Parts: sequence; structure tokens; C-alpha cells
Amino acid sequence: MHDYVGVPRLTSLRLSPDGGRLVGVVQALNPDGKSYGTALWEIPLDGRRPYRLTRSLKGEAGAEFTAEGDVLFGSRRPDPTVKDPDDEVSALWLLPAAGGEARQVASRPGGIDGFATGGPTVVFASGVLPGDESTEAERRKARKDAGISAILHEGYPVRYWDHDLGPGETRLFAGTVGEDRLADVRDLTPEPGKALTNASYEVTPDGATAIATWAAVLPGGELRSDLVAIEIAGGGARRVLASEDGHDFEGPLAVSPDGRRVACVRSSHADTRTIPEVTLWIVDLATGEGHAAGGELWPSEIRWAPDSASLYVVADHRGRRPVFRVPADGSEPVRLTADDAAYSAVNVAPGGTLYALRSGVDRAAGPVRITLEGAAGTVEELASPAPELEPPGTLTEVTATADDGAEIRAWLVLPEGASADNPAPLLLWVHGGPLSSWNDWSWRWNPWIMAAHGYAVLLPDPCLSTGYGPEMIRRGWANWGPRTHADLMAITDAALEVPGIDPGRTAAMGGSFGGYMANWIAGHTDRFRAIVTHASLWHLEQFAGTTDASMYWQREFGEPGGELYDTLSPHRSLEKITTPMLVIHGDKDYRVPIGEGLRLWWDLQRSGVEAKFLYFPDENHWVLKPGNAVVWYETVLAFLAQHVLGQEWKRPESLS
Repeated sequence: MHDYVGVPRLTSLRLSPDGGRLVGVVQALNPDGKSYGTALWEIPLDGRRPYRLTRSLKGEAGAEFTAEGDVLFGSRRPDPTVKDPDDEVSALWLLPAAGGEARQVASRPGGIDGFATGGPTVVFASGVLPGDESTEAERRKARKDAGISAILHEGYPVRYWDHDLGPGETRLFAGTVGEDRLADVRDLTPEPGKALTNASYEVTPDGATAIATWAAVLPGGELRSDLVAIEIAGGGARRVLASEDGHDFEGPLAVSPDGRRVACVRSSHADTRTIPEVTLWIVDLATGEGHAAGGELWPSEIRWAPDSASLYVVADHRGRRPVFRVPADGSEPVRLTADDAAYSAVNVAPGGTLYALRSGVDRAAGPVRITLEGAAGTVEELASPAPELEPPGTLTEVTATADDGAEIRAWLVLPEGASADNPAPLLLWVHGGPLSSWNDWSWRWNPWIMAAHGYAVLLPDPCLSTGYGPEMIRRGWANWGPRTHADLMAITDAALEVPGIDPGRTAAMGGSFGGYMANWIAGHTDRFRAIVTHASLWHLEQFAGTTDASMYWQREFGEPGGELYDTLSPHRSLEKITTPMLVIHGDKDYRVPIGEGLRLWWDLQRSGVEAKFLYFPDENHWVLKPGNAVVWYETVLAFLAQHVLGQEWKRPESLS
């Protein structure tokens, strides 16, 4: 396990405007072995070995090229030109294309949270305290010196995933690259309130306009995301490009090379009977007129082709995540990558060649070149700064027919040596989301760790999974537990028919929505020997009012107190639970707050269910610290060994 958490990971790619340089961000263990750091690496396009570009204790991330080919990145590294620099907030740095040391080009008292480039312009986001901007640094220091951490909220939301929102408001700033610092830096969005919280934004190729999502605060705690154009040269004048009641216009955003259109994702607000409709949406920057493209594809990445006539879209598709070419006129999309891989970080060279990360359930991410030939693409691996891993087993697929006639498919991980004479115990591992799919390598939820310990792992895509069209989502909408449970039991039965699987030794596990389903399974069947539930929903109405985005879940389940909260809540079946359970939760989880784990643990205790509670005071929805990740896997494996393999309970060494 210690070797596993120490493996370097390639997390992103960025191609220079001329298509000549490819830079990636690599995450690796810091020297202390207790945390991860990041660095920029050059990935030569001619087959040479990658080499490291940056090195600092604080790390570097978010690489972006300027029009001149310099590399911008964010970092909390100290500025060597400043006495007593503030290394608690991220600043913007530039690494010259001609060589030499990186220099800090922009900083803000509230840090720099992201940036985008277009032409000579750099736009970046920063949190700003309300009030006089010229006194912000002094006011921040005064709060810190006085020991004040309180935040006064006057609207919703107040938290996001694992961090508190406020006391500052996110604003966009713009400037141009000068000899030493960004020149003519100006605030484009004074007093935006919460409009730019977690916003997506891009810059037009001429650098004249920023395109951004803009949150509109609605009555009753509701939000709507509009699309706006902010004129950089016009003093930040803002005009609405797309706004529609009951719809969000969201990222990812992509501005066409000719500067005439922007592509985004348009999604409708759902209700208890209507699923969200999600589509690629193309907006004319001059008129605001928009239209859909890409059919039923649910875009996770969008890039324009050099001729501005089509787009390259990454979307889930039947347990894969291919690259599609989508004509901008709305005609049918064409799949370009035919393999079983999951693609991400797509970049488009001026001639149309694509560079991307390719990964999969059985493959960690590595860089590739996709050469387009007619209606297909030829994929060529590039040398990677991260090592290639060899999974300890094989990957296959299984399918089943659910009781309503729908086809359910899943990936099945088989450990080495599994056979009819040596059958492996089976782990049913339910994905989160619920609008998600098992189609990619996961450093956090890795089935190959389990395979290395002799388990077969079933990774199913039941109802609510993406990549199977709207009907698959509609089947489970506002019907989470019953419909998903039926799908999972059908695909589990099919997997148990595979030679090399032991039907008498099974367990179920899952995180987030998968944890909800683990809890539901525990209360609706005793077929499994053990159940592991991580960051799980237990009391549905309690969760819906304490999560970081209550308005989203209210759309699906209705007003608090409604019937669905009662019929779909796993806690209503507490008295039926007899299977031993391992409960896992992090205290900094704001998506599924710790109250869910605490309530589940208490309910199991008072009911006499055999259970253990693995609690992380400093982790969020995931478990990200290397040492805690080791603890997570060791504890899960020890719990499964006890109840599935029949071994004596042995407390993990990492916890002794």
C-alpha cells in the first residue's frame, strides 16, 4: 500500500498555441511522505524522455500558455524578490519560453484561484473582501491578528465540497504580461456577490472579452447559472449571453478560434418527475442566439476544431469515455476513438491533431497523440513522466437483464489465478454520483488493490449511470433505492455465474451515492457477508438540508417532509440490518456531512449490529492524505478478511 500511494500521477496537459510544446502537471509524494506536491513537466513531442520544469516545496499547478509561449502557473512558493513573502496564498507565476527562472507576475491578498489566457490578456480569479479594495491586505491581517474566523452569510450557498465560502467574494481581474509583472491589472467584476462562486470562464482569442458563468440568486435558496460576456477593454461592461428560467448554462466553456461563438453545457432544472436534460449548447457571441449540438452526449470536455466548424467533445459512453467530433451545425456526432479508454485533458493543435490523457479502469493516465484520419483517429502513446502500472489481474465485462427488461452492464476485475478450481470472493462496488459511470482509473477507489488481495471486483453501471442515454437516468430518478437495488442484484447474479467467482463469499461496498446504496442493500438483503459504506447518505431528509447544495436535491425529492424522503431513506430499514458494516466518514465532508456517518453509527450501535467506524477528522468526501489512504485500504481489507474470508480480526498496523 505504501508503494501504491507513492506512485507519481499525471493529472493534466496543456499544449502551446503553436502546437510545439506539451506541458503536464505531475502529482507525487513530498519528501516528508505525508503529503502530495505537484510540478510541471515538459513532455517532448518527438519521443524524447519527459523532464521536470519546476521544483518547489509548495508545488505548481494550472499550467497555461501565453500567446508568446511562456508558461503561466499558480503556486504558493515564496517570491524571492519580496521580504517576508506570504506563502499561505497562491500567486501567478511565469516561466519564460526562452529559459530562465520563473518569476511572480501577479498576486492578491486573497490569493489567485485560477486563470485563463487569450491573445495578450490574462484573466484570473481572486477572493476579495467587501469594501475598499486598497485596504484589503490590512483588513485581512486585522482579522487574522484578532483571531476572527467568523463569516456572516446573507445568502446561499455557504459551503462547497470541503471548504467554506467567504468571507471574500470571487472577482475576475484582467491584465497583460509585462516585463516583470502583469500590466494594467483591473477589476472586471466589482461587487459580484456570489455570482462568480465556482464560476467557469474563458477569454476570446483577441483578448478583448471574458466569457463567464454567472450565478443568479433566486428566491427560496434557488440558483440559476447564466452565461455572460465581460468586455475587458470596455471597463468590465457585462451583457447576458444566455439566460433561461429553469436552466443552467455551465462549464466547461470553449470559445471558437474565430471568436464568434462559445460552447457550454445547458442543463434543465429537474423535478420529482422530470430528469435534467443536458446538452452541448453553442451561443453566438454577437446575437446571443443559441442551439443544441451533439445529440444525447453529456459533455465533460469541449474543444473547438481549428476551423471553428466542429468541436471535439469528451463524454461517457457505455463504460468508456471516448472523444467525439461534433459538427457545430447540430448534425450527428462521430466517435473518433474506438478503444475502451477514458480520455481527458484534450488539446487541439493548429493542424487538427489532438493531444490528450488516455486512461481506463485498468490503465492510469498517460499522454497520447490522436491523429485524425477521416472519421476516425489513430492513437499513439507518448513518453510519460509517470510510470506505467501493470494491473494484477484481468478486466472483462458482464451484462444482465433487469426485471424491467433494461440491459445492465458492468466491468468485472478478476484477480490473477482465479478459476473454477480456485474461485475468488466477489466485491460489489457501487459508484457514486449517482449520475456517473465506472469508466476510468481511480487513485482513490482502486479495484486493483482488492484484486491484489485475491478479490474479484464488480463495477456496475445501474440506473442513473451516464453514457446510456436519458432512459437509464429516468429509470432511477426519484426512485434511488428500489430501482438501483434491483439492477445491482441482477448484475451481481450474472457475475456469480462467471467461472472463477465464489458465490458463497460476497461483500458490497460503495462511497457517496454508492454508500447510500450500501446502506440500502444492508436493509434489504442479507446475501452479503459484509458491507463497507463510505461518505454515505443515511437519513435522506437530514442530508438534503445539510449538504452544500440543498437546492439541487430538493428538485429531485421535493419539499422537505415530502413522501420521497421517507420512502427512499435507508434509515427506515434499520431494524432489518443484520450484515456486519464498516462505516467510514471524514469530518470535512460538506457534500455528505459528517452527521450522516454519526447518525448511522449511533443507529447501528443502539440496534446491536456488528459494526466498526473509521473516522477521519481531517479528510473530506474523499481520503486524500497518503497516510490516511493507507489506513483506508488496510482497514477495509482487514474488515473484509474477517467477514468474507473467515479470518480472525486483525487491527491494521497503521492504526496500532
